[in-house]
This record gives sequence, C-alpha cells and structure tokens, in this order.
Amino acid sequence: MDRLGVGMIGSRFVAEIHAESFARIANAELVAAASPTEEHVRDFAERHGIPKWFTDYREMLELPEVDAVILALPNYLHAQACCDAAAAGKHVICEKPLCTTMAEADRMIAACADAGVTLAYAEELCFAPKYVRARQLVESGALGEVYLLKQAEKHDGPHADWFWDVELSGGGVTLDMGCHGFEFFRWMLGKPEAVNVYADMATHLHGDRTRGDDDAIIIVEFDGGARGMAEESWIKKGGMDDRAEVYGSEGVIFADLLRGSSLLTYSETGYDYAVEKASTTRGWSFTMYEEAWNYGFPQEMQHFVDCMLAGEQPLETGEDGRKVMEIIFAAYESAGTGRKVELPFTPPPDATPIELWLGRD
Repeated sequence: MDRLGVGMIGSRFVAEIHAESFARIANAELVAAASPTEEHVRDFAERHGIPKWFTDYREMLELPEVDAVILALPNYLHAQACCDAAAAGKHVICEKPLCTTMAEADRMIAACADAGVTLAYAEELCFAPKYVRARQLVESGALGEVYLLKQAEKHDGPHADWFWDVELSGGGVTLDMGCHGFEFFRWMLGKPEAVNVYADMATHLHGDRTRGDDDAIIIVEFDGGARGMAEESWIKKGGMDDRAEVYGSEGVIFADLLRGSSLLTYSETGYDYAVEKASTTRGWSFTMYEEAWNYGFPQEMQHFVDCMLAGEQPLETGEDGRKVMEIIFAAYESAGTGRKVELPFTPPPDATPIELWLGRD
C-alpha cells in the first residue's frame, strides 16, 4: 500500500480534530465514518467530504477500503471497538485513555497482536512541536541530568455528558487528563519504569454533576530518581491551559503550549472562537491559530499512517497506553488510601480507576 484508507468511529469533538488533521495527510484518506446518531454522522461525513457513513461501526469494518480505524468514542466503548476492528484485520488508533480497566487493556493488546495489526496509542503531547523541541534539548544534554518534570492541563470541564458519569468514563480528571501528563513524563525521560505514585484528588466544584475528581495533583517517581508532577483540573476558568517545565542539573525549560502560540486580543464585543474550552471572548483573550498543529494532532496521525504503511512500530503503542493506565490506577489507589503506592501495581482486573478512590460497591 502507498495510501491508507481510514475509518472514523465517532463524530463529535475529538473526531472533528482528527478529521481536520487527516486533511493535511497526503498518504491517507478518511473513507468512512460511523456513529450511532444518524444526524451527527451524516453531517460529519458531509462537512469533511467522507464518502460513506454508517450508524453501526461493524458495517464499516466490512469495507475493504478501510485499512485502519480511529477510536474517537467514549472510554467505555474503546475495548470492544478495538477488538472488533482487529478481528476485521484493521489497524487501530485509540484516542486516550486506552480503556477503563486493566482487563480491557490486555484484551485490546492481545487482539491486535493476534490479528497482526498495529495498536497505536494517540497521545498528542509526544508530537506537539514545542514539546518535541524540549525533548530534543533534553536528549542533547542541554539540561544535564533531569530530576523534575511538571505538566499541567487545566480547563473548566469536559464537553460531553458522559465524561461526568463515572460509570461510563471510569474516572474523573486524573483519568481524562492525567494520562497526558504521565505519558509526557515517560516520553521525555526515555520511557523508564515508574516506581511509585502519590496523589491527592478532590471534587471541588462539580459535585452536582459527578462523583469523579475534578482537581488533582499527582507525583510519579521513575527509575533513576526523576519525578514528574502532574496538575490536572476541570475547575480552571478561561479556556484550556497546557504547560510544562523540565528541570535539570544544568538548565531548565518552561513551555506554554497555547499562550506562547497565540494572539493577545482585546475585544469589547467578543468573537467566534479563542481557544478550546474558553467560555467568552470579551475583553482580553488569547486567540489561537493552527491550534491542532500546536497540539501535535496532524503530526501524530502522519506518524501513525507512515508506520502502518511501512509495517513499523509507532512511537506510542498499546503497551504505552497500558503503562499509563497502571500509573492512573496507582494514582486513584493513592488518593483513596492516602499513601504512596509502589509499582508495579496490580488492581482488580475488572475495576475502573474511580472505584479505587470511591470504593467498590
């Protein structure tokens, strides 16, 4: 093959981002989309020039022109869709987090391995241009020995109702956004093993909507002694905030993913869009341009496409997603028990992360 045919499973927020990204990729094409609500998937397909659409993704998997699928659907649906795609001989790109239980993670990895297809884990921070440059500096020795990393991702809450329902999502902000920070740490450090996790979680603002955590601070220690501190929040006003810091024996890096790549704008009337999750554009605001590019979404998808066409292992795999899930589970266990949790950590295979914080029914 010299061109990859891609099917999108999902038609809402993250599917829109991935569709925009594929418009930039010359050696891949979105050939079909599937989503259970006909109105949504039909409109999605029409807007992005996708020739075929379905309300049942299993029908889409029968298309010979579909070589790979993107899982852009709620967390609790990832595992079954992945296994169905693998059984149909399709490569899989799974949006974060990988799934909701460790048993699901193992099923997904095994299904793709048995079928001889690639399972790629979509963690865009490993492809964001600013963070890629930071990693290059770390690899070059510019900072000496790295001993501390920080990553913060904050906004005032998710865009879809299912995120708030822990029975569907499996967790709160730590599962939703901590996964970014944990893989950022692993990637920046060369993917060492995590050795312990300490976490503090709370539901400060959204207790009327969710039993999940809406604010969290998590510290992960890695083999070699470096620590990563993730600050994750669903209660921060003013739109998305994504920042990172890297401290070494010989230097330091401060990176602001969005505000350092935006227009500083003042408007008394307001305007259409500033940045993801921004609730208003009146007064001073940070106006993003090339937002998907700054996040690394097109670069991520181009990498996955190239690897699938060449039969090569991608930078981010299902195994990486599973490592992140282990850290997530350890974080919820730590928050639930008030103690540092050592890794490797083996939670009950069918438990979701939130159950380790709230307790199992």
